[in-house]
Amino acid sequence: MIQQISAFAPEETAVLEQTFRGRQILAYEKAYGGGYDFCRFFRVTDEETGRRGWLFLLNATLLICTDGAISGEEICAFAAMHLPFRIECPQYLLPALRQIPNYQALHRATFALTPGGQPSPQFRPEEINEAPRLQEVYDILEEGFPNLLEYSLWLTDVSHRCRHGMSRVLTCRDSTTLTLIYDQDCVLVGQVATRLAQRGSGYARDFLRWTANRLAEQGKQAILYALDVRISFYREIGFQEIASEYVLERQDVPKEKQEKGALSF
Repeated sequence: MIQQISAFAPEETAVLEQTFRGRQILAYEKAYGGGYDFCRFFRVTDEETGRRGWLFLLNATLLICTDGAISGEEICAFAAMHLPFRIECPQYLLPALRQIPNYQALHRATFALTPGGQPSPQFRPEEINEAPRLQEVYDILEEGFPNLLEYSLWLTDVSHRCRHGMSRVLTCRDSTTLTLIYDQDCVLVGQVATRLAQRGSGYARDFLRWTANRLAEQGKQAILYALDVRISFYREIGFQEIASEYVLERQDVPKEKQEKGALSF
């Protein structure tokens, strides 16, 4: 049985805190609560085993966490009804979810941002803008993410998270950007992008090393996700690969025509 919920009980929070994905869900619950149509939380209960799962639907991405192996039948029906652009879930659910037409499995690694690496001699910390105009950030992202959320949706989400202290958006040399999403002691680094004209300049490498060192000084654990095409880049920087999984993405709509876009973080 799947039911929409507006908040998590303490025992549910304790389960979700055990995984990065669960902590992502909790961070959004803290920022938004359960009162928005574009940001919805659901509980699924396996009637045979009594085990539970939690579904988080944000714009066009579905995140799934469970407290153990549960039947995927209802979850698959839910996903097939909403057809999110991306599905992130416990790996045992993949075979069932892959039965939904027009989804492909993409390998993704989780990296810990290991501090200690030094930016190049050309790097200048004063070129970091810790409060950039969000329109300028979007302009950078748009060059690298053809399936990015439409601007008004992206702006609504990012500005709300920033106002509630859940996120920060930074730029470097007005050419490279990244977004930090906080929970209590962990930070997810996302939406790393550089303008096409400056790619290959080393800006992103320097920016990420500076970020890793800054977050470590603050006592924060920082992670990022990377699909196969970017894994070698993060290894070269010196970050540590700590997990590996597959996520599902729709392949029936060309990314450049994807109106709903992917999850904004």
